[in-house]
Amino acid sequence: MKIQERTGAGAGRSAAPAGPAVGDRLPTPPRERKPALAALAVLLILVGALGATMLVLQVGDRIEVVKITEEIPAGQPVTDANTASVMVAEDPGIHYVEWTQLDALKKLKAKSTIPAGVVAVGEMFGEEAKVPEGKALVGLSLKDGQYPAGLENGDAVAAYRVGGTARSDSDTDSGSSGSTGGGGDTLLVDDARVNSVPAEQSGDIVSSTNKAVTLLVDKADAAVLTQAASNGEVALVLVPGN
Repeated sequence: MKIQERTGAGAGRSAAPAGPAVGDRLPTPPRERKPALAALAVLLILVGALGATMLVLQVGDRIEVVKITEEIPAGQPVTDANTASVMVAEDPGIHYVEWTQLDALKKLKAKSTIPAGVVAVGEMFGEEAKVPEGKALVGLSLKDGQYPAGLENGDAVAAYRVGGTARSDSDTDSGSSGSTGGGGDTLLVDDARVNSVPAEQSGDIVSSTNKAVTLLVDKADAAVLTQAASNGEVALVLVPGN
């Protein structure tokens, strides 16, 4: 009887299921693959590389063009003194004037006043100048003493009515002119721009002819200035703004 009981107990133990061994990992489900995200990542990398390549190509594709270094009044051409070369990125949508075209550009005139510091483009120049809206160009014939020494294109000046014969006084160095006629001088135009004036040949030589000066003034001031100019009664002085 004892032998049978031990045999039965052993049979019961062998029939029980064996548990997992200590230290074994439980099986994990397979990871879900996302091919769409992988394709998007590859596409973004390609787009970034293409953009960087285009930037490098644009930076490397540069041309030498004309830059305006001094203000050019309307109707005046460019010169070696008021231009310089500068490198810019080529853009088919902008009509840059290349540095090799400077000699051809000198034959044209500024359509309107061109400020200093801008890059020249073809639309700024033409065969004739364009007078700005509300402005007028008035020509003067001035004797020595009726204009300050060193007068240049683009200078800001004021125009005064003086006597029939104008002379230089002690204020000539400061850019003013006096009159031998009686009475005080009358201000005609307080803010005009020299649009055209011949270059001085030498400061030691007194010209025997009058100097032709063209002023850009407000249209309302053109009539009175023209009348005084026809009588030789206009003198110019430099004013702040140059």
